[in-house]
Formats: sequence, structure tokens, C-alpha cells
Amino acid sequence: MPPPSEEVPITIEGLADVKKQLDQLIKVRRPDIISKIKAAREHGDLSENFEYHSARNEQSFLETRIQELDAIVKNHVLIKSSGRHDRVEVLNTVSFEEAGSPLERYRIVGPAEADPGSGKISYESAIGRALMGHKVGDQVEVTTPNGSKYQIRITAIE
Repeated sequence: MPPPSEEVPITIEGLADVKKQLDQLIKVRRPDIISKIKAAREHGDLSENFEYHSARNEQSFLETRIQELDAIVKNHVLIKSSGRHDRVEVLNTVSFEEAGSPLERYRIVGPAEADPGSGKISYESAIGRALMGHKVGDQVEVTTPNGSKYQIRITAIE
């Protein structure tokens, strides 16, 4: 979760998704968990009531996630594309390959909406940092968090 005053860079699509998630958690999940807690309380002794403790745990995780999403909404700064595709910038989609590996393609986004499984990486990630500012054909060295290094070659910027 970002500190209360820290700006959160995010795209307009990412912000819409965060607002949708927040709405779902507040309007659907929260009342559901409150109902579970109420039903579990009716079973009597709370000290050995698994359903009660499980629901309280779930409530704790939910409230933390609501706070995280709320902080993103309150502190967001919209990321805008410059429309340039000659060098890698935020909101570009970049294709690259590592020797002996298949071609990979990711959109460069802010950290709040990064999801590599959906083809979105943060400009703060190891690959994102390495790609920023480079051109098609450039060989780029990526340094992983554990210090290992590898080379990738940029094949396309959209």
C-alpha cells in the first residue's frame, strides 16, 4: 500500500479497474463477510468457533485490500502516453526476445496495475527499468533483484 501522500501513477483504464474492484469489495464482499461473522456468533462459544475466526480473518484481509485500493484512488496521478514509438516509454507495448527464448510482449504501466500474466509490467520492474528509453534493435541488459543479469533485444515498440 502506498504511503498516504505518495502519488500513484496509473492509467485511466487501471483507475477504472481499481474503482470497480473497490466497489465490489465494499458493496458485495463486505456485507457477505459481516453475515458470516453474525452467523458464526450464533453458534455460541467464540473461543473454539472455527467459522467465526475464519470469517474475522477474511474480514481483516478484505479491510486491508479496501484501504490499499482507496489509497490508490485518492492518490492517483493519471499516466498519459506521448504517442511516440521511437523509444520505450510508459504505455508503450514492447516486444523483445532473449536468446533461445520465445518472443515476449508487454505493455509498460505503473506499479499499481502491473500484472505480467495479463501482459502488463511496471516501469519500476527490472525489465521495465531496463527497457525505458531504448529503441527497436537495442540489446538491453536486465539486472534482476537478486543481482543476476541477462540480455534481451527489443524487436518492436507500439
